[in-house]
Amino acid sequence: MRCSEVKTGMSLKSGAQRHLLLGFLAGILLVLLTYLVSQQFAISAQYVVITAEQRIVDKQKIESPGNETEKSKVVCNTEGRFSESCEADGDVRVHGTTLSVSIVPTTTLSSERREWRIRTHARKSVDNIKKATVTQLPDPIEAPPCTVTYTMPAILFAIGGHSGRNFWHDFADVLVPLFVASRRYDGEVQFLVSNIVRPKWLDKYKTLLRRLSKYEFVDADGDAHVRCFPHVDVGLRIDKEFSVVPELVPGGRRLAMTDFTAFLRETYALPRHAAASLAREPDRKPRLLLIHRGHYRRLVNEQEVAGAAATAGFDAVVMELRGDTPVGDQARVVNSFDVLMGLHGAGLTNAVFLPPGGVLIQVVPYGKMEFIARAEFSEPAADMGLKYLDYSVAAEESTLLKMLGPEHPVIRDPDSVHRSGWAMIDEFYLRKQDVRINVTRFAPTLAQALDHLRRRSS
Repeated sequence: MRCSEVKTGMSLKSGAQRHLLLGFLAGILLVLLTYLVSQQFAISAQYVVITAEQRIVDKQKIESPGNETEKSKVVCNTEGRFSESCEADGDVRVHGTTLSVSIVPTTTLSSERREWRIRTHARKSVDNIKKATVTQLPDPIEAPPCTVTYTMPAILFAIGGHSGRNFWHDFADVLVPLFVASRRYDGEVQFLVSNIVRPKWLDKYKTLLRRLSKYEFVDADGDAHVRCFPHVDVGLRIDKEFSVVPELVPGGRRLAMTDFTAFLRETYALPRHAAASLAREPDRKPRLLLIHRGHYRRLVNEQEVAGAAATAGFDAVVMELRGDTPVGDQARVVNSFDVLMGLHGAGLTNAVFLPPGGVLIQVVPYGKMEFIARAEFSEPAADMGLKYLDYSVAAEESTLLKMLGPEHPVIRDPDSVHRSGWAMIDEFYLRKQDVRINVTRFAPTLAQALDHLRRRSS
């Protein structure tokens, strides 16, 4: 029994070994056969993706910006402090009436649809601006057919907001950002303009716009065409209030605010490219322009201030810079001065026309308004190559003191007014306040301006 059991066990083991050996040989043959078939398949069909891993890699390449084999791409930024924008490359189709921008893929390998809603005004906080819909299409068959095709890029942007009503916003919200966006194209760019609620704005700045683009702008809102471009910038971008950040200029071209002011001098044929240098011309009287304000936030003793400037050594002139004056005429007037001075307001935007090396003096209204005033003019002036000075008004120099009395919160506790919100700040410190400058207290500011021009050697 035991022997026969042992025999039986040995027989089973031998059978198992034989089956294992046959299975091993069959496996080797199957691997060799698979290898030969796959090699033949690869030779006869070189462009077929044959593994799941390779499909994943190819898909990642298609979706990745900058892929050399997939030219249609879009990069959007909706997290900017001031602005939101997109840059689209490849086959880009714009339908103005619906304010839609479609990026058409060149293949059908990507099945992902992506969509952004972009406020094309440079200041995304501005309400009542229709947003553009930017869509990365998953399939070329979904693209609207082109009715007009371009070989040049385009910039789609909105005007409106405070631009058209405020000279500072004209520049800070549209003209400076548009310069930054378009300068890399050297005029070979099509402007698609939406939200044209104030058509006179485009006429006012037509000289500048024609220098930035060689072509007539398109009113995007009323445009039924599907316009096709190789590249479209959707929306303008503010990186710094009323200025330029060289490191953030798109297209690899470094620009600065001094490039923008040089562009203005060239566009309007402004003759002066440097402020007075008293080091070279010690007997020369530098010219100071004091901006007259005829409505609110007035300087009630402007003639006395002009007299103090004359005593300090300036040729002082009081003048109103009107918003309805042609920009070129106003630019030539301002360019003839070395110093621009005035109460905080849009008129100080004219500093862009001063010759480099000039001086901007901002009179800051009472009410802890330094932060707001300096944000809009201090760093921008320095970026323009100007000397910036400010003079903060004391309570005794503000007409609010007599109007409200020393115990009113507007006088006694400006912080409480700021905590109440912008409406209160605007009402009291910007609209109800006039200023009577103490010329004795103001004299050191004039002396600083003159000293700057004395130190200039070129």
